[in-house]
Amino acid sequence: MNIRRSAPAAVAVVALVAATATASVSHAPVRYPPGAKAADTAVPLMGWNSWNLFGCNVNEHDVEAEADALVSSGLAARGYRTVTVDDCWFDPRRAPDGSLRADPQRFPHGMAALGRFLHARGLRFGIYESPNARTCAQFAGTYRGSTGSLGHETQDARTFASWGVDFLKYDWCATDSDPQRQVNAFARMRDALRATGRSIVYAINPNSDVAGAVPGPTVDWSPLANQVRTTNDVIPAWRTRLGRLGDQGIGEALEQAPAPTTPGVASDMDMLVVGFIGVSPAEARTQVAMWSMFGSPLIATNDITRMSTGISKLLGDPLLIAIDQDPSAPARRVGQAWVRRLSDGRLAVAFVDDSPRPVRLGATPSALGWTGPAPTVAGAWGSAAQTGVTWVGAELAPHDTAVFILS
Repeated sequence: MNIRRSAPAAVAVVALVAATATASVSHAPVRYPPGAKAADTAVPLMGWNSWNLFGCNVNEHDVEAEADALVSSGLAARGYRTVTVDDCWFDPRRAPDGSLRADPQRFPHGMAALGRFLHARGLRFGIYESPNARTCAQFAGTYRGSTGSLGHETQDARTFASWGVDFLKYDWCATDSDPQRQVNAFARMRDALRATGRSIVYAINPNSDVAGAVPGPTVDWSPLANQVRTTNDVIPAWRTRLGRLGDQGIGEALEQAPAPTTPGVASDMDMLVVGFIGVSPAEARTQVAMWSMFGSPLIATNDITRMSTGISKLLGDPLLIAIDQDPSAPARRVGQAWVRRLSDGRLAVAFVDDSPRPVRLGATPSALGWTGPAPTVAGAWGSAAQTGVTWVGAELAPHDTAVFILS
């Protein structure tokens, strides 16, 4: 993982797509402690996370307002139902008995009350922790204390269950990234969550900056969690020194990752940054489209209470959500396109212009892997379906993406 730092509202993370570097890192084979996951889930999570908008200034009033906006905007009905309070929610000191507790100024009613608030609205409650002694903000020195879960896994899991937590984001946050130590640490919390008897979706981020690469692609983390981060962090920008979005960025990162050996494990490409300054409408379409093509969790981080109609429609696009939530394998490169064969036999196709110039991209259905008569083609963002199509594609603006389903 890249250490997150508490930052002003719109600038909280590392690249729109902070792509993993291609340098390889050799590790000895790891041993996976046996054990079952705390939750059975077969689709990527959808929801909202507090970090990019609020950082360490998160408080219960703002979280509740964002949760209400998810419902009133219709995004909750579309599937965006997990509301996660990220780093810095806790009192910097544990209680005398060693248990975690909410920061009393910013969460005066406590986390159990927040969980009840979310559940009453049909939403799920997500929370953040780290398997080390300090969380990311504490590691970076931007938040006081040392309240990571190291040595407190059983106690913290029981606390989360008692608060009604439905989702745990477990963020590595350490320069030591020995894979076996990571596997053991993630397995301890996996087992502790399972022992509570509550179904808690478990997401881990094993990534650390190691010789210019991340360990995500070098280890199969799927026996340990429901969701696994496979990229570095994301900021509202198109290009960074680490890479760029498209075939040289996210595509390469996920193509390098080993295929999960455990069903129902989602590759997490980090949170969405659509709706922030620095992300154009075209780039926003590209991010949501590519996250969907790879079946990544769709976690909004923008201000839902002040969301534009365009961002609302983009996040709630039914075609993209259907692609994202399909249990099929992630997209793969086919010529100029990204192609994902959905579980019902249809083809999802995305063309990405990651250049600074307008381009026309397309292919015949057969070149994309379609067999049989000329297909019916439906496009994202409200495009009308067309029958008997013999060429699939579009004229694209710089950094834009077109998405189609062939049926």
